[in-house]
Amino acid sequence: MSIEVPQALLEKHNIAGPRYTSYPTIPIWSAEYSADEYRRALQTLNDRKADDLSIYLHLPFCASHCHYCGCNSIASQKREVVEGYLDRVERELEMVTGIIGTGRRIVQIHWGGGTPNYLNDAQLERALNLFKTRFTLDTHSEVSLEVDPRISNPEQIAHLRKLGFNRISLGVQDFERNVQEAIGRIQSKQRTLDVFKACRESGFEGVNLDIVYGLPEQTGESFKKTLASIIGLKPDRVACFSYAHVPWVKPQQKLVKTGNLPNAYDKFSLFQTAIDMFNDAGYDWIGIDHFALRQDELSIALRERRLHRNFMGYTTRPAMHMLAFGMSAISEIADCFVQNNSDLQKYYDAIDAGGFPIVRGHTLTRDDRMRRMAIIHLMCNLELPYNLTIDEFGAGLDALLPDELHQMRKYEEEGFLIFESDKIRVTELGRFFVRNVCMELDAYLDRDSGSRRFSKTI
Repeated sequence: MSIEVPQALLEKHNIAGPRYTSYPTIPIWSAEYSADEYRRALQTLNDRKADDLSIYLHLPFCASHCHYCGCNSIASQKREVVEGYLDRVERELEMVTGIIGTGRRIVQIHWGGGTPNYLNDAQLERALNLFKTRFTLDTHSEVSLEVDPRISNPEQIAHLRKLGFNRISLGVQDFERNVQEAIGRIQSKQRTLDVFKACRESGFEGVNLDIVYGLPEQTGESFKKTLASIIGLKPDRVACFSYAHVPWVKPQQKLVKTGNLPNAYDKFSLFQTAIDMFNDAGYDWIGIDHFALRQDELSIALRERRLHRNFMGYTTRPAMHMLAFGMSAISEIADCFVQNNSDLQKYYDAIDAGGFPIVRGHTLTRDDRMRRMAIIHLMCNLELPYNLTIDEFGAGLDALLPDELHQMRKYEEEGFLIFESDKIRVTELGRFFVRNVCMELDAYLDRDSGSRRFSKTI
């Protein structure tokens, strides 16, 4: 499956650009977005009681910071801080359900961080019960969380399964010791294998692994060893994230020695190696950075062109609304994006004062919704049918975005796209550059200032 990509193409297109986990992207959301606007969005959600919901909970605490990490996290050895945090999450939940009511059907719950399994057994149970007692989960609901194997064990894994979690993602990043030392994350391979085995024995319906390419000290040969170990475990899915070096956003990344980072071409070669090895092992390449076994529901959804993507990742459960709770969490409801404060004390202060802890938000216009539909479909399903927008917007994309589609013709000349009679299709070569293609559909993108806000596209 290996595709030859000229170095000149990489150098030309490896520019700063959004990952499009949302459209419009976070930098253009307004700090003037008010609690009253959020209440109106929640009231709209209350009026649409038949709509399915997804839930995200951000649990920011970690035992220590990893140098490479780009997450909103707080390092603390004082586990009692969790209780005060869950107290505020509960109050936030009460404010939300005071407007939308209780008993709404949930299709997906995901816990991210931080390190969700930083919580002890009682705290894990308390946190999940906050949602179980206010919403309705059924046997088809996906309940997932991220786990750091370094602080887990088979007993904790069994407890999580007993609580009702049915999908789990284990953070690996890289198995090689020199890479782990360079990123400040020493992780025993045997511990990871033991935790993975416990996940299988406990009956999780899906076990995922997360790795990162482009880390300091990674080489082609060393990364092949990590990939071979991952494939040997046969996880259901693998997230293969590109390391984004943005120390102006994440100060702890200043501890990463940039001289030890692979250059752009070597980094790209690492990802190509991952694609080839996963393909040979029976995995499909999903979206821009995920892999799934060919019988997995993500792979099936890709083949059937019904894959979806949100802040929680790729999914086959495209709930119309996502309610998010906790520090820095982002909700997507009733055509609004709303983000909570990323400062823990400010999050606490807002909750303690009886208010929503909002730091920014955005209400989508009709144009936003149309472009978002196009970008999501292109990012997920690698094609852009001209009739995609007809039902909701009354016209095809060729009528709604003629200038943008014309601009995308330049990517046909470079072999990234094929313009067919009824759609635009992304080629195998074009998959590496799909973020660049989506930038042509972005009405807000300021290419002059984007270099300080976004990671490189490749």
